[in-house]
Amino acid sequence: MDLPTITHHGAATGVTGSCHRLQLTPDRALLVDCGLFQGLDAIGDDTLEQHQVTFPVDDLMALVVTHVHIDHIGRLPYLLAAGYQGPILCSVPSARLLPLVIEDALRIGFTRDQALIRRFLETVGERLVPLEYNTWHTIADDSAHRLRIRLQRAGHILGSAYVEVDLADKAAGHNERIVFSGDLGAPYAPLLPAPKPPYKGDRLVLESTYGDRCHDPRSDRRHRLKAAIDRALANRGTVIIPAFSIGRTQELLYELEALIHAAPAKSDGTDWRNLEIIVDSPLAARFTEVYRALKPYWDKEAHKRLRAGRHPLDFDNLYTVDAHDEHLQTVDYLARTGRPAVVLAASGMAVGGRVVNYLKRMLGDERHCVLFVGYQGGGTPGRAIQQYGPGGGWVELDGERYTISARIETISGYSAHADQQDLLRFVRRMRRPPSVIHLVHGEPDAQRALKGVLEGWAQQAGHPLTVRLGEEASDER
Repeated sequence: MDLPTITHHGAATGVTGSCHRLQLTPDRALLVDCGLFQGLDAIGDDTLEQHQVTFPVDDLMALVVTHVHIDHIGRLPYLLAAGYQGPILCSVPSARLLPLVIEDALRIGFTRDQALIRRFLETVGERLVPLEYNTWHTIADDSAHRLRIRLQRAGHILGSAYVEVDLADKAAGHNERIVFSGDLGAPYAPLLPAPKPPYKGDRLVLESTYGDRCHDPRSDRRHRLKAAIDRALANRGTVIIPAFSIGRTQELLYELEALIHAAPAKSDGTDWRNLEIIVDSPLAARFTEVYRALKPYWDKEAHKRLRAGRHPLDFDNLYTVDAHDEHLQTVDYLARTGRPAVVLAASGMAVGGRVVNYLKRMLGDERHCVLFVGYQGGGTPGRAIQQYGPGGGWVELDGERYTISARIETISGYSAHADQQDLLRFVRRMRRPPSVIHLVHGEPDAQRALKGVLEGWAQQAGHPLTVRLGEEASDER
């Protein structure tokens, strides 16, 4: 196989565990992301062996992090344990957020030894190289090769980027541009500007999470969010929103502030202005603080609100729950009383975290509502609740079955991922589109659907295109 080659060490046939190797020469490689496997992508009850890094690390010149979600950086401790000695390249906002994510992952999955965690974080901090967007960074430049990367805004979460890799083989007189999409955001998402496609890409590694569907327009999803909460106000219940601590939580706070700001005053107990918005996650609260500090990376709409004197991520109705005892008291209070509230708690797929305690207490009560606003991976409790809840089914949480009587709703439009049309638009709006696309980070049905759409566009446009998916996406096979 001629070099350079692309090999996928994760997310080839699923939506987690993103990890992609660009092999430039037999002794030089670049790694893009190194994430944890979750849900059906995780094998067995003990995934320790699966997460061990068994691929070569001695030839890695750099690790490039597209963003700080755990399914993109969660194997970083394993990578360092395997002997990786190189830099960790990421955007400036990601450099602020990454230590928080890794610290939380270490405490949950590795050790409670604070001294050990601190030493590891110090090592990560020494390796982090923050890069500005839209600026070329040279990794290698010698008589044989020049390798540069450039990060561009991906619009997925704060700090997210897609990666342009510019490779010059000086001996052969050959240049190639390879693009790794990371996770692309949807247009018109709160807080962040939409991603703009690159000028060109000879090869593209493209996510396909929502390759088989399209999202609701933002106006529709905001209307549905308001309607779901209006019903909870009328029912004297709680809206439980399983949400990842970074990205989704902050976007929802932004939307909820707008709804509260626009709501008329009422005296019948359904007044939005008295509705408590509760963020029950210390990690989400810390991320929100960093989001506030990184206002220069917000979009124009968010800055317009700031100039008007509004505070989209710090408003009067917003309450945060920090201590575990306070969390348990909040769960008990909302379950017992009829005080309406909106609770945002991790994790986003209900695989663990504080949201599980809310679900255990409230799933059996029809007053309450579980509102899903993001992708629910196969094999996760979130997917089970989403699938079986509307029919009065059950879900297993911590080894026990819980009957679902609460209302279950889903608003797909708040996904932080681009949908099928967004992904197609990303490709076809390149001035020089790729001739080879590797589809990753999607379930098989989503990959196949997106493959068909991309091939249909290429045929109509008269553009030569090869689309590889699943296990066939790797060059080395």
